[in-house]
Amino acid sequence: MEIRHATEKDLEAIAQVEAECFPAAEAATHASIQARLAAFPDHFWLLEDGDTLVGFVNGMATDLPDLCDEMYENAAMHDPRGDWQMIFGVDTIPAYRRRGCAERLLNRVIADTRAAGRKGLVLTCKDRLVHYYAKFGFVSEGVSGSTHGGVVWYQMRLTF
Repeated sequence: MEIRHATEKDLEAIAQVEAECFPAAEAATHASIQARLAAFPDHFWLLEDGDTLVGFVNGMATDLPDLCDEMYENAAMHDPRGDWQMIFGVDTIPAYRRRGCAERLLNRVIADTRAAGRKGLVLTCKDRLVHYYAKFGFVSEGVSGSTHGGVVWYQMRLTF
């Protein structure tokens, strides 16, 4: 399996994986993914098994310290020199779950973020995943202000 950055040609495959991984209320829309790809393709890390996209991580860089809902739909908030790498989603298709795919992607995103000289990474997750992200050094900051998808989210931060 290989990890690479996205191009606009990956739009349909990314949208399909996103739809498989998140309920409709939480999934990024086709238009949102398209806008993100146009603004920050190098902030999409794709994991492929041959020609199959099995998972990806995406998010923008920003100087804002906290992940807010506006970021999901406003790709113009991306700052290529931003201090923080936000993670909007860690997607792995069901057939490839529990095989280390998300771990492989996250380790790469963390390494690339550190190499870029950023302060760290921020993501939000559901309560049941707090312990998973803690394995990578993320620390829970409690319930996020996010109301994305009508779900309770916990903000997690990994500071270098």
